[in-house]
Amino acid sequence: MDENRRRQQGFEVRRAVLGQDYVETAVARTSALSADFQDYLTRTAWGEIWSRPGLDRRTRSLLTITALTALGHDHELALHIRAAVENNGVTPEEIAEVILHVSVYAGVPAANRAMAVAQRELADLGYPQAEPGSGGTT
Repeated sequence: MDENRRRQQGFEVRRAVLGQDYVETAVARTSALSADFQDYLTRTAWGEIWSRPGLDRRTRSLLTITALTALGHDHELALHIRAAVENNGVTPEEIAEVILHVSVYAGVPAANRAMAVAQRELADLGYPQAEPGSGGTT
């Protein structure tokens, strides 16, 4: 696939996963300094990796949440939690389960931080089970 086709496919997948508004905002923020980086992300992450046939987008969303939780990249984690729920068929309960699972391998502090991000984003999306004080036994 040539670079132009990969770029076009990258934009299509990026819009499908992250949403039209997010992608339009990212494109509008692109400067002469960041243009090459944005093009690289679109062609490589979205046009190549997210476009591969080996995993569906739902699974890729869960894997991305796993990696971002382990690495402590909260800004990107918030974006991908929203995308997973709004566009990729992931439930809030599955996100909580992923974060719990990651805590064993990446540590409780990373998972604790990720859970706070998940609660904030999911509550903002209107999921009552993410509201502080909505349940739990501890």
